[in-house]
Amino acid sequence: MGSMAAAIDDIADGFTAAQLFGQGTTYTYDDVIFLPGHIDFGAHEVDLSSHLTRTLKLATPIVSSPMDKVTEAEMAITMAMMGGMGFLHYNMTAEEQVQQAKRVKQHVPGFVTRPATLAPQSTIADFESLKATRDVRGVCITEDGQPGSRLLGVVTSRDTDFLNDRLTPLSEVMTRDLDTASESASVEQVLEQLKKSKRKLLPVVSSQGQLVRVATKATFLEEQRAPRRAATSVDSAGRLLLGAAVGTRADDRARVDALRAADAVDAVILDSSQGDSTYQLDMLAYLKKAHPELQVICGNVVTGRQARSLIDGGADALRVGMGSGSICTTQEVCAVGRGQATAVYQVSRMANARGVPTIADGGIQNSGHIVKALSLGASTVMCGSLLAGTTEAPGEYFMVDGVRVKAYRGMGSLEAMAKGSEARYHSDTQNLKIAQGVSGTVRDKGSIRNQIPFLAQAVRQGFQDMGVRSVSGAHAALKQGAVMLEARSSAAQAEGNIHDMHSFNKVRW
Repeated sequence: MGSMAAAIDDIADGFTAAQLFGQGTTYTYDDVIFLPGHIDFGAHEVDLSSHLTRTLKLATPIVSSPMDKVTEAEMAITMAMMGGMGFLHYNMTAEEQVQQAKRVKQHVPGFVTRPATLAPQSTIADFESLKATRDVRGVCITEDGQPGSRLLGVVTSRDTDFLNDRLTPLSEVMTRDLDTASESASVEQVLEQLKKSKRKLLPVVSSQGQLVRVATKATFLEEQRAPRRAATSVDSAGRLLLGAAVGTRADDRARVDALRAADAVDAVILDSSQGDSTYQLDMLAYLKKAHPELQVICGNVVTGRQARSLIDGGADALRVGMGSGSICTTQEVCAVGRGQATAVYQVSRMANARGVPTIADGGIQNSGHIVKALSLGASTVMCGSLLAGTTEAPGEYFMVDGVRVKAYRGMGSLEAMAKGSEARYHSDTQNLKIAQGVSGTVRDKGSIRNQIPFLAQAVRQGFQDMGVRSVSGAHAALKQGAVMLEARSSAAQAEGNIHDMHSFNKVRW
């Protein structure tokens, strides 16, 4: 009897990460599954705070990708308010990127992130078009149609609903006698004034009458009804944390200089699909000398050898992934890359031993993938397609076959490279551009104000099922072999998803 009990005790379920990923097969997230652990704590006790870089720490370990259809000022603002962080793309001029960064740093939480404005010569048709694409209830009319210009009036639906001539200028219908709040008023004071005015929209103006920001009834109600969220990501001055992507060309040095001169970014990503290059190492050396306080994220990498090269050069974090994004075709076109689960494990194993955080970039399709990326050694995850199509993503909505969508494209697509991203693929000096990505559309996903808290809570529950209480705890358990994994057959993957249903409605929260 004793020998039988001992034999049963010797039976080991699953494999350690070192065993599973040391067999010569490259795995992606869907190929692996973690085995459950013992639960002796609640999901609400799980701590998701984690380092993005050596010095920057986030309450929510999710950041938005520096893609031109994912992250501009509005996305970066909202990501920081959700406890994560956004990285501005660089498919724009240096001046435009600085202005976007300033918008983030100057944003006051509680107000509209992107005020809807039109010029006095704009028409009712323009107003209706704006309502359809951005779901706005009213617009501010300024001298040049932009925020920061002198406020002239406000137009809401009640000003236009019963007018038949859609070409009527807004100057003829706008409300000129306005309630406005002072730029120096606190959020609480503005909210109180908005309540008393009983209006849907309250402009905040400077002493010269310029539109500074906008408060709306809808925004305040949304804040009150929003799911519980993590602490806002802020710098030492209480401003929202922000990152930006840059290239490795000579003029990118001036771009970073301008961003730092404006005191507008806390970290930069040296944006390349293959980061182990002399170009990136040279840029890293320059930035460490010129801006020693700036956190520099290098990559992308998928091997320990690549990681070691960049860490030796002074990288403050590494971005992991090559060809794993939903719109990326690098592995197909160039036959170079690695399965993302394997890449995250192998790079993080080496980087974590050197005290350098890793960012799992690409292939994140759901909350389970975030659990796997963090549990395999990543400190944060970077999302592109998961956040594309949201309210905060750049671009306007349009209809395709009766479905409301936004445009989305890989930075390696010919369309994106035409805007300037070819340097990311080291092809800016080539006459023939080789596409390593595609362009397309994604469905309307609503606001990340709902999406990010849902993802965070789902990750907490995943960690609870594994028996780990924190991101650092997951890393320690992985290293010690305390968490076990198995590879999933195609049948196991099918079984783990919805099946054998005549119809179903998949509601995430």
